Amino acid sequence: MSSPPRILNVGLIGCGEIAQVVHIPTLGFLRACYQITYLCDVSDNALKHCAAGIASRPRTTRDPAELCASPDVDVVIVCSSDEYHAAHAVLALQNDKYVLIEKPLALNKRDAHTVINAQRKSKGKAMVGYMRRYAAAFEDATREIGGLDKILYARVRDIIGPNSVFVDQSGTFPSKFTDFRSEDSVDKAERAKEQVKTALETECNLQEPSPTIQRMWRVLGGLGSHDLSLMREVFGMPDEIVGASLGYPFWNVLFKYPNFTVSYESGLDKVPRFDAHLEIYSAEKTIRIQYDTPYVKGLPVTMHIVENASGAYRETIVRKTYEDPYTLELKRLYELVVEDKPVKTTPEDALQDLEVFGMIVKYNDSK
Repeated sequence: MSSPPRILNVGLIGCGEIAQVVHIPTLGFLRACYQITYLCDVSDNALKHCAAGIASRPRTTRDPAELCASPDVDVVIVCSSDEYHAAHAVLALQNDKYVLIEKPLALNKRDAHTVINAQRKSKGKAMVGYMRRYAAAFEDATREIGGLDKILYARVRDIIGPNSVFVDQSGTFPSKFTDFRSEDSVDKAERAKEQVKTALETECNLQEPSPTIQRMWRVLGGLGSHDLSLMREVFGMPDEIVGASLGYPFWNVLFKYPNFTVSYESGLDKVPRFDAHLEIYSAEKTIRIQYDTPYVKGLPVTMHIVENASGAYRETIVRKTYEDPYTLELKRLYELVVEDKPVKTTPEDALQDLEVFGMIVKYNDSK
């Protein structure tokens, strides 16, 4: 008789939009693997709202240290504001917990190394939430790309409309709360200022970075990290940057690899569509991985192949599964904890995104 599956106890730090729209519902669907036992947030109303919708009736706290120290928590999911990702991950690792950290891992390399060092001393392990890289279509496409004779050109695009459009249609009915204490708001602002200053002035050696560059650093850590992380997994680290325009709300960068270039183009507008894809061109075949909004569950990630088939044009669309990347990501997390299977989105991997961000802003500063 086989033993029953192990159910992992989860503590969530941060009860905002991503927790309400994605993590809490998905953990509920995966109830054979997970149950939520603890919630933490600086908003008392957010805690009450989220706890009321969870069947396991989790305990609540304003103190992340209390959650991380609890014997009723096996896994910590860090989905707090970016300024706290590294600090909360370190707390979890110091208590020998496994931890899933929403991207970005940190806003500067100093804090990323702090997480890496904490993991080395911990019985737990950390995984960074680059969910797009766990999409079945992406993993199939990377194998397809590996069979190409020669890459001629590639494009990474992420142009999306207002996120509120997709969230409002997600069927999760999230709520926003503003009952923050003044000291929490001050601490968040001060952390953001210090962390971005360290990244740009100390680590990138920029003198008096403009408000546009400071904002772009945050944008790269948010939306941009999805795309640049995909690019790194497929092609590795770029050799250099040969062009960039860091305007807002649209920006683009041209990365140089040994035998081809990759164009990264991204922006935010008011058209209600989600166009996120990675496209690779060779002489005989083009491969595109197309993403839809992750906030509406069940929308497929697809692989599109256009090729020369003995002189004829052939187009193939492959939809391998309706399982969304967040679900697949949490399944990988479960395998990491229960079976000690390795994951690819480690803190060491995420550190490379900060290297790419640095390349971008330093190129822009040199022009």
